[in-house]
Amino acid sequence: MSTKEILIGKLREKTAKIAILGLGYVGLPLAVVFGEAGFHVTGVDPDKRKVNSLMEGKSYIPDVKTEAVANLVKTGNLTATADFSILKEMDAVSICVPTPLRKTGDPDMSFILSAVEELAKYVHKGMVVVLESTTYPGTTRELLLPKLGIDHGLTVGEDWYLAFSPERVDPGREDWTTINTPKVMGGITEACGEVATAWYEGAIKTIHQVSTAEAAEMAKLLENTFRMINIGMVNELAIMCERLGVDVWEVIDAAATKPFGFMKFTPGPGLGGHCIPIDPLYLSWKMKALNYNARFIEMASEINTNMPRYVVNRLMESMNELGKTIKGSNILVLGVAYKPDIDDVRESPSLDVIGLLQKKGANVSYHDPYIPHVHHEYDGWHMDSVTDLMKAVKASDAVVIVTNHKDYQYKEIITAAKFVFDTRNATGKLGKFKNVERL
Repeated sequence: MSTKEILIGKLREKTAKIAILGLGYVGLPLAVVFGEAGFHVTGVDPDKRKVNSLMEGKSYIPDVKTEAVANLVKTGNLTATADFSILKEMDAVSICVPTPLRKTGDPDMSFILSAVEELAKYVHKGMVVVLESTTYPGTTRELLLPKLGIDHGLTVGEDWYLAFSPERVDPGREDWTTINTPKVMGGITEACGEVATAWYEGAIKTIHQVSTAEAAEMAKLLENTFRMINIGMVNELAIMCERLGVDVWEVIDAAATKPFGFMKFTPGPGLGGHCIPIDPLYLSWKMKALNYNARFIEMASEINTNMPRYVVNRLMESMNELGKTIKGSNILVLGVAYKPDIDDVRESPSLDVIGLLQKKGANVSYHDPYIPHVHHEYDGWHMDSVTDLMKAVKASDAVVIVTNHKDYQYKEIITAAKFVFDTRNATGKLGKFKNVERL
């Protein structure tokens, strides 16, 4: 039997040993899904706090229940370690490490490089490797293939197998999760795609195999570039509507009544999360290397990046009309998570809004039921969530709704507040109030 046939057999019989590199928002849910499907999974992460938590049967990711982790640890289907040498025993490895942007807008490949360097020490014949980390087209072939295969004299598609399958995690969702969200899979060779697909089919309901790793990499960037550009468009629409004296939310709701040819997007204070603000810029960066300017991406990024400043300027104008200035005023920001009902602050526009308000001289505080503490790495400030929300609302000169958590009693907040600036239309269904202005 060929190496491919032997490995596919082990994967389908679920006797193959699986490792997940990176146990964050992508890696841990994937490890749990594979474990619950009957695979023996080893999570590998240099963060010993994560490792210890998992070995104690505790989850630190809201989308993964502690009960699920505890059951898998008890049955032996899930273990965790910070020791990368365990990889020499593995048949299948999925790389799920972060891929942020540097402050200069260039891709930060350090996490992928670190994971690949560790894996390269233990890569062997009969292994399949799948990269899930979002990156620019060509990464799997140009970066992973040489370091893991060519440098070790292994022939890809014959001795070992390499593919890319972009993560599609949307924190906080309960309808579409790791197990039922279709997965795109693209191999370096046809055989690579077949082996990787055989592996993932053992745990995930739908696998859509494409011809190359580059096609899979590009598909991921298309998904999030589509969203980023459309959000940029409605953010600009909000700016135009304000100048025209038209309610942007009414306009969007009206357009959304069309049953075809329109998809509803809503404006806000800026982009947040681990995908939409970042992924399209990977594509833009790659295209610059090919002497091509991705104009739609650059324009949408500029609009979205400037939304926190637009929010602060609108707030400043509104307070001027009330006879108050930002400087010296008490401003309460509601919500620092990048989206409702989660505890994730990655790239959250709230952090930029808070920082800009501080630079204007405001006395800023925040409340978030999911995030008790927040630290802004670049500006160097630390803040704790207020403990008594309504007391803080009453003491503030203005309340700015940046994240529309469902936990908030918006009518109660409006009644107690002197002035509310709503960037998410969280109060829209309550009607119009004299002390409320919406984006």
